[in-house]
Amino acid sequence: MNITYLNPDFDYSLKSVMLFQDDETTSFWSDVLYYFYPKLDQEYASKLNREELNLYIEDILKTYYLEAESEIENKVISYQNHWNKYHNQIQEAFSDTFDIDVSNLFNDIKANITLNPIAPRFLEEHCFDLFYKNSDAGALGTSLHELCHFVWFYIWNDLFKDSYQEYESQSLKWILSEMVVETLLSDERLSNINPYYPRENGGCIYPYFFDMKVNDCLILDTLNDIYANNNIKDFMLKSYEYCLQNEKQIRKHIESSENQ
Repeated sequence: MNITYLNPDFDYSLKSVMLFQDDETTSFWSDVLYYFYPKLDQEYASKLNREELNLYIEDILKTYYLEAESEIENKVISYQNHWNKYHNQIQEAFSDTFDIDVSNLFNDIKANITLNPIAPRFLEEHCFDLFYKNSDAGALGTSLHELCHFVWFYIWNDLFKDSYQEYESQSLKWILSEMVVETLLSDERLSNINPYYPRENGGCIYPYFFDMKVNDCLILDTLNDIYANNNIKDFMLKSYEYCLQNEKQIRKHIESSENQ
């Protein structure tokens, strides 16, 4: 299991950013762009059609990219060095967590360092995006989160024999995979090098999962209990069944949180 950090180019960054700027995207995802790039006028942007919006964001972000290009190139090196420092430790912890030898899995993962504050992952392409403003430690924390998804769905697909298209936002399978990351990264070999762990440091999952309850019980506590008493495949089966039984409450909480 290995990661290669890359600077793809500006066009790639723009495409990554625009994934979260369509009419169907909630403000939880879309607004963060305007926070990090204040030269973008959100009120003005809201009045543009898709083509106009793309051109407007491209024009403004190009100036940011030119200013940040040398920093991104430096981050390619520093992120890689920081990953390499902990590679063996991470690989051993993932092998234990997932009950599988990961040393020969996902040795071709690419981390594309972009202007996008959000880090989408592309399971079948074996790559994910990483925000260039991350520190070395923050980039590692984000990388651990994304690696969870790759290994989780590798095992999941073998178990359920379903389609990778079922693992995308906002399917229930995607929701579960996002909820379990904190549990899966609880191994001390991982948590000790993750600046987002524990949740008091910001959290390595979406914050609206922290207070999500089902029948007055925090859902993360329930998932932790299931994990503690099962191997990884039984954990997948039982946690998914739990989510299926409580899907309505789970989705209601997410919808409410994302639209606040």
